Amino acid sequence: MDCRELLEPIQELHNTIRNAVVFACEYTSQDEMATVADDGEGDTIYSVDRVSEEMLVEFFEREIAPQVPIVLIAEGIHGGKLVLPRGTREEDALFRIIVDPIDGTRGLMYQKRPAWILTGIAPNKGPGSNLKDIEVALMTEVPLIKQHLSDSLWAQHGKGIRAERYNRITKESQPLTLRPSKAKTIEHGYVQIARFFPGVREELAAIDEEIVRGAIGPVTPGKALCFEDQYISTGGQLYELIAGRDRFTADIRPLMEPILQRRGLRLGICCHPYDLCTELIAREAGVIITKPGGGLPDEGLAVEPDVAWVGYANEAIRATIEPLLNKALKDRQLL
Repeated sequence: MDCRELLEPIQELHNTIRNAVVFACEYTSQDEMATVADDGEGDTIYSVDRVSEEMLVEFFEREIAPQVPIVLIAEGIHGGKLVLPRGTREEDALFRIIVDPIDGTRGLMYQKRPAWILTGIAPNKGPGSNLKDIEVALMTEVPLIKQHLSDSLWAQHGKGIRAERYNRITKESQPLTLRPSKAKTIEHGYVQIARFFPGVREELAAIDEEIVRGAIGPVTPGKALCFEDQYISTGGQLYELIAGRDRFTADIRPLMEPILQRRGLRLGICCHPYDLCTELIAREAGVIITKPGGGLPDEGLAVEPDVAWVGYANEAIRATIEPLLNKALKDRQLL
């Protein structure tokens, strides 16, 4: 079996999760959706997360495992992974499938921003399998209850991307064309360093300021030459780059650990491989995705690793921003 043969059934899973989560948001109070269901060592699990998590294992056990043995990787699974069919040896699995059933929970449960269902499929190369091994990826928007349109995107390695827009009133889908920005400068565009959680936000903001000043100069009185959008969802951040709305985004939270240690503080939540498992779609669309300092993200397909990543809309933006970002990190001995 090829990775591509899993695309259609997993698309159906995404659609089912999307519909179930929207239904739950429509008929459950905001306070109930935002209730903490589990606050273990990983990310906090809210009640809205349980809607999708409960469907995940049941689907793969019923629809996929009888046809092909897999390693399913997702937060909410005990130990972070499950080999299916149960009792199968991990080395006998054909694929590793990493899933984030809801990326962007916090925005969705308060009905501020859509969330995303994310899945990456890679051949099973053993415990060393990593993000670069993903050959098929798909992401599906979970819309706000006041929003009737939602997008789905998918990609195969080397084959470009496809996308469609679903109308939940008419139940119809239409093909969708998405393209990254071709702008040569960050002026009058959205650019940002992710800093949406407490911990070291002032240092991240300082890096952001250095990059912007280096790229377009000091602030002009009465003007705003660029803007930022702190979208608390890695899938959402990737979508904004793919759709041409953002020109540069960097999530460098894991690099901040030395600064926090010097202050006697600990690193909080960071991006994990399941958050970035659809970066293949961005790259196939033409977005440039790298680790800070260069190279593709290559963290293992597991729930634990912290991931730092950078996205540029095009080569011109990268040529301007990357040297400034690298300098800011090296000046702080973070790169």
